[in-house]
Amino acid sequence: MSDPVYRAIPAWAEEDRPREKMLLKGKGALSDAELLAILLGSGTVGQSAVTLAQHILATVEFNLHELGKRSIAELCRFKGIGEAKAVSIAAALELGRRRQLSDLRERPRITGSRDAFQAIAPLLTDLCHEEFWLLLLNKSNAVIARERLSSGGLAGTVVDIKMVFKLGLDARAAALIAIHNHPSGSLQASQADIDLTRRLRKAGEVLDLPLLDHLIVSERGYFSFADGGLL
Repeated sequence: MSDPVYRAIPAWAEEDRPREKMLLKGKGALSDAELLAILLGSGTVGQSAVTLAQHILATVEFNLHELGKRSIAELCRFKGIGEAKAVSIAAALELGRRRQLSDLRERPRITGSRDAFQAIAPLLTDLCHEEFWLLLLNKSNAVIARERLSSGGLAGTVVDIKMVFKLGLDARAAALIAIHNHPSGSLQASQADIDLTRRLRKAGEVLDLPLLDHLIVSERGYFSFADGGLL
């Protein structure tokens, strides 16, 4: 069997071209590769923008979270990707991440661990290092602030318990939720995580600023200490 003949996108049937397909059928009809191809604008010699997009996505196992972790320099390593195209890709993925956070302007109410995860996940799931954050809540359990307490390396970050409650008291919060990410993807709580959670809970009881939950988040999902009976 002979190899398929390469055809540039302008030679495709109009309904198969990514831009035209979006106009005709709507954005939901396009695959991730077709959407990425629109950002690229063009491919390389012998390779259409869609084929190039498919190649890029294949290197991250078609996982957009993984693609979002790639730096400009890493994107530029692909043949046919210069700085301008790399910046366009990174900008589009960052806009998508920020879109997920836009509802926080309306102070979402936290009724369970899933709400807390959705309120913080876009900030943490793409990171290659560990960070510790707080969700500060009012008396109605609505989010009044998200605060990053510390940023560390691949294996951990330092948490100052005094600073945790200073942030909460300064914001006049009624309760708080602690969150940290695991860049490895693991959702297993370490003994250090368990010990920290217990110390935060006890301090919160003394200050009448309760710790409602502690989440470990990654691109695989989340683990809730409250749901797991470890709070």
